[in-house]
Amino acid sequence: MTVKTTLSFTDRHHRFLTEKVGQGVYASQSAAVAAALEQMIRDEEERDIALGALAEEIRARLATPLSEFVEQDDAFAAARRA
Repeated sequence: MTVKTTLSFTDRHHRFLTEKVGQGVYASQSAAVAAALEQMIRDEEERDIALGALAEEIRARLATPLSEFVEQDDAFAAARRA
């Protein structure tokens, strides 16, 4: 379904849209705006996935018993020797 709406742009944004349509990158200004929105949606989905993975890693580390942690000096000893 397509919804008709009115948008306002700065001169800079309007110039950019007009140039991209003129170059044939997009069929219309509406197509360019739709592509930008699709990219924003993908970015947000990827960010949500990354944050979810980070939260899961934090939960896993919080559940790790202290006895399984490696001392800082031991963790970097091989690098210091090299």
